[in-house]
Amino acid sequence: MACRVCLSAKEAEFSTEMMIHFSGRKHLVKPGVLIFPEMVVCLDCGATRLTIPEGTLELLRDENTSLTTAESHLSYLDQKAS
Repeated sequence: MACRVCLSAKEAEFSTEMMIHFSGRKHLVKPGVLIFPEMVVCLDCGATRLTIPEGTLELLRDENTSLTTAESHLSYLDQKAS
C-alpha cells in the first residue's frame, strides 16, 4: 500500500503502546486508556496511520459515554445549587 500523503511505497509496520487521555480539566479524575495499536509509518515523509482494535474502541466509547453522563449530572447539580 502506498503512503496517503506522498504516495511512497516505503512504509513499515510497528507495534506501539499508546496512552489515550480524555481532554479537558474535567477529565483529570479519569485514568487514561492504554492501547496497543499497529502503526504504519511512511519512511519517506513520516506520515503515520493506525487502527485501534475494536475491543479497545468499545472501551473508549464506553468511557467517553460514562464521563459525559457523569459530567451532565454534575453540571445539573451545580445549576440547581445556584
